[in-house]
Amino acid sequence: MSGDQIRLTGLRARGRHGVLPEERVLGQEFVVDLVLHLDLQAAAATDDLAATVSYAEVAETVHALVTGEPHDLIEALAGRIGARLLADHLPLELVEVTVHKPAAPIAVPFGDVSVTVVSRRDALVVVALGANLGDPAQTLAQAERRLRRVPGLRVTARSGLYETDPVGGPDQPPYLNAVVVGRTRRSPAALLAELHRIEERHGRTREVRWGARTLDLDLVAYQVAGQDVVSDDPSLTLPHPRAHERGFVLVPWAQADPDAVLRTPAGEVRAVAQLAEERAADGIRPGPDWPERHRGGPC
Repeated sequence: MSGDQIRLTGLRARGRHGVLPEERVLGQEFVVDLVLHLDLQAAAATDDLAATVSYAEVAETVHALVTGEPHDLIEALAGRIGARLLADHLPLELVEVTVHKPAAPIAVPFGDVSVTVVSRRDALVVVALGANLGDPAQTLAQAERRLRRVPGLRVTARSGLYETDPVGGPDQPPYLNAVVVGRTRRSPAALLAELHRIEERHGRTREVRWGARTLDLDLVAYQVAGQDVVSDDPSLTLPHPRAHERGFVLVPWAQADPDAVLRTPAGEVRAVAQLAEERAADGIRPGPDWPERHRGGPC
């Protein structure tokens, strides 16, 4: 996780949170402090608002939640604030929410009472791997090992290797393809940046569209609580706009995760295994075993 942070403190709003009847009727003031963890390197380099979060929007969200539906516990309020901010702001990786209740009904003198709840992003991610230059099997094996070392990413499943015919582009050798499935607390943009760094270590260039390559790592899907995160950003389109029609992604994905589903660009949610069956004849063949360290089929 990045060490970058945005701190927003002293947000004040009147709410009706508490277990006593008078707290629900009369209400009281609550104070909220936030520590937002995210990768701010792109924002620092580009001065682009899209690479960070709007703390004005964050403040408005917090105000609406504090003044809205009441909770018995400020722990529940803090948890709801964290979950909502993670859902609304994709760059966020972790949110620390402290809710102060300075007028709490305590019978003895006190200065303040507060709770802090830490909410972490926990997303299911699908990464497609492909290579057709050099020694593709060794390249994919090395890339898979590097994926396992990405901070904040835990690989949970891996397909076998598949040999596939090229789709589009100039004449080129067949590909080896595979899919890795994992869980991550990294934001989609931060994870994509890690994938690009792994590609660069293998000499990946992007001069010819759909051309031969030493290594290709695509972030195919990013799902939170079973729901696809949708992004129309040209630099990060989610789910991958052509994944539903690419057998070389679908077949290994179905092997790695037989219960997977994918939202198509038309908005239809389809079983990946069914889509894979429809595309199984698209020049896709079982490939070699993973190199020695990786034999044994899916993780």
